[in-house]
Amino acid sequence: MKVAVLATDGVEQVELDRPWQALEEAGAEPELVSLEGGSITAYEHIDKGATRKVDALVSSADPDVYGALLLPGGVINGDFVRADADAVAFVTSFFEAGKPVAAICHAPWVLIEAGVVKGRRMTSWPSLQTDLRNAGAEWVDEEVVVDGNLTTSRNPDDLDAFCAAIVEEFAREDEVEEESAS
Repeated sequence: MKVAVLATDGVEQVELDRPWQALEEAGAEPELVSLEGGSITAYEHIDKGATRKVDALVSSADPDVYGALLLPGGVINGDFVRADADAVAFVTSFFEAGKPVAAICHAPWVLIEAGVVKGRRMTSWPSLQTDLRNAGAEWVDEEVVVDGNLTTSRNPDDLDAFCAAIVEEFAREDEVEEESAS
């Protein structure tokens, strides 16, 4: 399964790298989809970290090519991604298709902008709880929450649980796709 990983400059490095690695180890093919071409710079909290090559531009990426979507966190990343109309439309298309989506830390800001959190039970970095509640979500303080096709988590400390959950949820979707293809 191809997995779109939507991120830009300021993405929290560990929230990009650890799920990416878990997905690859599970046999998935993550691709970095971003707002601009070239590469992005990840951050380790407030310090610049590694760069990562962009595989596809969100403005021209076809959501139908991907079986799932991963939204890593980072304050800067979440704010830039939610302000990009193409990125928001890309995210919305995964919900319209019923595909699995995973978001950690500040990434639920993007989900709020996409209008897909109302009635959902979810978690995030604690400072987003008021935003999520105001958008109609039930915010809970748990390391990982799965609500239908949406998996959310709070922060880097929760990455073990988050990675395990997304591998399981994305694999479940992959099995459904394989069954419908045969």
